[in-house]
Amino acid sequence: MKNSLDSINLKHQEAINKANAEIENKKDEVKNSPYRLQYHFMAPTGWINDPNGLVQYKGEYQLFYQYYPYASSWGPMHWGHAKSKDLVHWEHLSVALAPSESYDSGDVQGYGCFSGSAVVDGEELVLIYTGHVDDKSPMQVQCIAASEDGVNFEKYSQNPVIDNFPSDGSKDFRDPKVWKHEERWYMVVGSKKDGKGKAVLYVSDDLRNWEYKGAAAESDGTQGDMWECPDLFPLGDLHVLIVSPMYGTKNEKTFYVIGDMDYDKGIFTQETCTTLDYGFDFYAPQTLVDDKGRRIMIGWMEKWLTKMPSQEHGWAGAMTIPRELVLEGNKIVKQKPVSELSELRSDYKKLEAFEVEETTTIHELQEQVSETIIDFNINETTASEFGIQLRCSEDGKEKTEILLDLTNKEIVMDREHSGCGEKGISKAPLVVKDGSVNLRIFMDTTSVEVFVNDGEQVITNRIFPDVNSNKFNIFAKDGKLSVNSMESWKLGSVWK
Repeated sequence: MKNSLDSINLKHQEAINKANAEIENKKDEVKNSPYRLQYHFMAPTGWINDPNGLVQYKGEYQLFYQYYPYASSWGPMHWGHAKSKDLVHWEHLSVALAPSESYDSGDVQGYGCFSGSAVVDGEELVLIYTGHVDDKSPMQVQCIAASEDGVNFEKYSQNPVIDNFPSDGSKDFRDPKVWKHEERWYMVVGSKKDGKGKAVLYVSDDLRNWEYKGAAAESDGTQGDMWECPDLFPLGDLHVLIVSPMYGTKNEKTFYVIGDMDYDKGIFTQETCTTLDYGFDFYAPQTLVDDKGRRIMIGWMEKWLTKMPSQEHGWAGAMTIPRELVLEGNKIVKQKPVSELSELRSDYKKLEAFEVEETTTIHELQEQVSETIIDFNINETTASEFGIQLRCSEDGKEKTEILLDLTNKEIVMDREHSGCGEKGISKAPLVVKDGSVNLRIFMDTTSVEVFVNDGEQVITNRIFPDVNSNKFNIFAKDGKLSVNSMESWKLGSVWK
């Protein structure tokens, strides 16, 4: 057994060393890319997608992620790794997982260490992931790797720990999310059957031996035919299930369901289902509970099958800012940017109450990398449509528009003229609260995240405007716009 384990570890370490060498050779090439973000997490080089293994270990936040260091396009998946003391400043670490075994590697293009999660078990940091090989049957199995120092991981000699999909699922059987309830470990895995996405449930006492409990939840027929990256967790007095659904081969907007979890029966009962983020560039989020008791979520700030201008510069993909999830009224999960982001603020500006007719250019609010809070006075506004234009060119041809439509009760982000990236119009429900609407906007070099009314709705999109497009306009159509206040800060870089 020892010789077998030594052989596994040797092959794995060789694959990791090769990946680390590639990163070292290429990381300086992407540093000067004009599309690099300033306070969002990115890999040193190459391609990233889903966040994995979001956890706190020995006082530090750990972020793992789907990673292909050899190119700026998707390839055989590795697990990248970084850590942080504050969820804001990140330190890149050695690649944690690389394809090396028969259950996660092969001679075909489609293989790798697919998405999963991480837990702390005593002194060990344990990664639980899907081993994927296109031409194998079964195609996807669940595996583990463990570390006692939080950096170097050894694959379990008896992998896979779940070697086949259950009767309620199919060969699409991936993205295990593990958590502890009372004294037992629980795992949900995304799957599908009979045209319905499913989150199938397992239970274990030791993370190595798993008992199948059944399908904890499944699509009601409108929620996708494959559920990727399920995350089931307690929030307040209830439980929340987050799912990134597929419809055929197409990914759609991630949603959350509020409901009740019966651990004895292994069944999650759905109550309220809502879109989690209304933007194009949000997928496969993962959550953790930190030592402050907060439920923190980070998502992949990109989307499959889209134009990614950064690929020409040797990299692709980033993560959203960390968001705290708060259950309000048992019907809404609010997303609140973590308080630690305020450490990045400087150059505070504030405009007191003012009115706008037609278009006003706000010269004091033109930082590309910034946080802006705008409170609109709806009671005193006569315009039925109004909003702001970000990253505008001098001639007005390039812009990203955020429109509030009171007639149709929608907030719209229009990136049809946002630069060289993907186009599209995002829409979210608009609710007036006590006569006002509040927007909190986090803008980075190539991204915009809009939090509406304290995070009741969120829109996340990547934009790729010209570096000289810096104007910030406020506009009103066919009437007057009343603004209670506007605050802004420049946000500093977290990358040296």
